[in-house]
Amino acid sequence: MTLESLRDMLGWCAVINLSLLVWWFLFVTLAHDWTYRLHRRWYKLSEEAFDTIHYAGIGLFKIGVLLFNVVPYLALRIVG
Repeated sequence: MTLESLRDMLGWCAVINLSLLVWWFLFVTLAHDWTYRLHRRWYKLSEEAFDTIHYAGIGLFKIGVLLFNVVPYLALRIVG
């Protein structure tokens, strides 16, 4: 695998993962009540616990995307 193909792969992984992150954020914010009712059927969660879980999940996912996709992509862009 060449550096160029690795750089392209990391770039597309970052685009896909950031799109999923935006989708998750919009879904939880714009359809909050519906999403909460749907999850409440499966799990016994308070609304505060639901919000905390999704807030923490979005934060961890964002850190993971930045750490494993965006930073290596930028490093390979700098190197060449």
